[in-house]
Amino acid sequence: MQKLCFTVILSLLIATGTIAQTADTTQLWTQGFKTSLSFSQVSLTNWAAGGENSFGGNSFLNLFANLKRGKSTWDNSLDMAYGLIKLGDAGVRKSDDKIDLVSKYGYNIFHKNLFLSANFSFKTQFDDGYKYFPNDSSVLISKFMAPAYIMLGLGLDYKPYPFLSISLLPITGRLTIVNDKLLSDQGAYGVDPGKTIRPEFGAAFKAVLEKDLVTNISLKSKLELFSNYLDQPQNVDINWEALLLMKVNKYITTNIGFQTIYDHDIMIIDKDNRKGPRTQFKQTFGVGFTYSISGVKATIN
Repeated sequence: MQKLCFTVILSLLIATGTIAQTADTTQLWTQGFKTSLSFSQVSLTNWAAGGENSFGGNSFLNLFANLKRGKSTWDNSLDMAYGLIKLGDAGVRKSDDKIDLVSKYGYNIFHKNLFLSANFSFKTQFDDGYKYFPNDSSVLISKFMAPAYIMLGLGLDYKPYPFLSISLLPITGRLTIVNDKLLSDQGAYGVDPGKTIRPEFGAAFKAVLEKDLVTNISLKSKLELFSNYLDQPQNVDINWEALLLMKVNKYITTNIGFQTIYDHDIMIIDKDNRKGPRTQFKQTFGVGFTYSISGVKATIN
């Protein structure tokens, strides 16, 4: 099965290179970044109603570089986020952690809004993650490259509006990587116990929306679905993210983030000590400093 996935990925890379050679030489780059740093703090002294002191911070950085060259487009983005929180007498703990790299090549066919597309994505995290227990003990459950997800798919990309992209990728290879002996021996994140890589071959669907809803309020939403042809294709993996940005002024912004994940191969132990797949949900909120810049660079050969 590993050979099949590697063969599919290699074929997609060759196909992308072949298409790229047919493009003309008029190029237009759009590039920029957006970054945010927010803090939260609660201090209590002789507070009759109870509670605990807390301090936390969250940050994110989005980089993008998009190329338009004749009938070809090449969109690249890197989303990174990291957050920490300290609650009461407990130690500092991680509250957010993400590395998400996406690269998409498209070649216009048949219709001005329809593209033959090759999609590549890489996801992992920066730091170790732990499951904490009431007695202050903790167990390592994740770290850099454990897990990591690499996906490459070929299909069609439909862009009915500048702010919306819908991709259907019926030929998709995905690798789940658990590059840690302790976690791989446990069979974490769907790998076979003792293995570090789980290859899959299936179909993917992606929809990305990035739009200003009203003045000073913008929404970025991304939905990803994946079905493995070779193992229980009826179990569709779901990853939906949404980030709402509300600008107070040029530099101060309130942001609300949501993420929902369902992966049938990820086993989670609930509070009743039952183990099985679960719907995962994360919500973040912050008020802080935000700065963004974007520009257009045109090159004609």
